[in-house]
This record gives sequence, structure tokens and C-alpha cells, in this order.
Amino acid sequence: MVLISILIGTVIAGVGSVWLAAALSFGALARYTQHMLSLAAGALLATAFVHLLPEAFESGIPAQSLFLTILGGLIFFFLLDKAELWHHGHEHDPGLPTLDQAMHDAADTTHGHAHGQGHSHAHSHHGHAHAHGHAHSHAPRAGGWSVLTGDSVHCFGDGVLIASAFVADIRLGAMAAVAALAHEVPHHMGDLAVLR
Repeated sequence: MVLISILIGTVIAGVGSVWLAAALSFGALARYTQHMLSLAAGALLATAFVHLLPEAFESGIPAQSLFLTILGGLIFFFLLDKAELWHHGHEHDPGLPTLDQAMHDAADTTHGHAHGQGHSHAHSHHGHAHAHGHAHSHAPRAGGWSVLTGDSVHCFGDGVLIASAFVADIRLGAMAAVAALAHEVPHHMGDLAVLR
């Protein structure tokens, strides 16, 4: 029963989030992707502090070990973020858009416009085009592979979280799956904006 719950929870959080992100990315909510990323972070923090952390305290793990694990995780992800910023600052490819440019382009394409990296397209329903004076390449972006690789590792972590929560308690697993879904939808919307 637990294995079936784990499979259902991970499929809903994984596949469901991609479908919802695709549906929302090409709709009216595309311009709000940055705000939805904040919602995603809030959903994860609320789940961690309201449901997962109390469950960990009740499990009998010594408080010092628990807090050292939390501190280690925070430091690890802080350093990972700084390493990515350092790496990005040293290898800049002018052909790759920044995340903000990609988000802006995604929001504009939902209204029949194309802005950003040299797009120049006319649309019959608007009758105008936008050009920005530099060439546009239809070749695959190199950043796409890093997004897909990062997402693979990220989704593996989500699966581990959901599975361990279901092993502890079915209700806790359901909460973790819902939190992962709420977190993943805006995350995948950002990914789709970058990959476009």
C-alpha cells in the first residue's frame, strides 16, 4: 500500500507539475512566473516547518543532530548557489538569455509578440513585428542541457522526499506530494521560459 501511495504521489507531483506548468506557461499567468517562484519557495518552507520538522522532532532524533543536519543543508545550498553565480560570471555566452530575459520573452509571446534575442516575426492578428537589431539563431541553446540535468537531480530529490514522507505516515506523504506539486509548477514554468 505504501509503495502504491509513493508511486501515485510522485507521479502527481512530477508529471502533474509539468503538465500544469506547460498549461500555465502558455496562458495568461506567464507574466507572473517570478511571483509564482516565490509562492513555490513559501510552500516548501511552510511544509518543512509546519509538517516535516515537527515529525522529525517526534521521531526521537536528538535535537542537536537534527539542527546540525538542517544547518548543513542550508550551508550546502548556499554554497551551491554561490558556486553557480561564480561559474556563471566567468563563462558568459552572449547568445544565451538571462532568466529575466527569458521570463519577459515568455510573457510577451503569450500576447502574440516576440521580443528578446533578435526575434523579428509578424503576426497576422496584430499586424506588426518587433526587431531588436541582432541576429537570432534557431540552434539549440547550450543552457538547455544544464537545465535538464539540474531538473533531473532536483526531481530525484523530490522523489526521495515524497517517498520518505510516505514511509513515515500516509498523511505526511500526501502533504509532501502537494508541497512538491506547488513548488514544481512555478519551477517548471521558469524552466520552460528558459528552454524556449
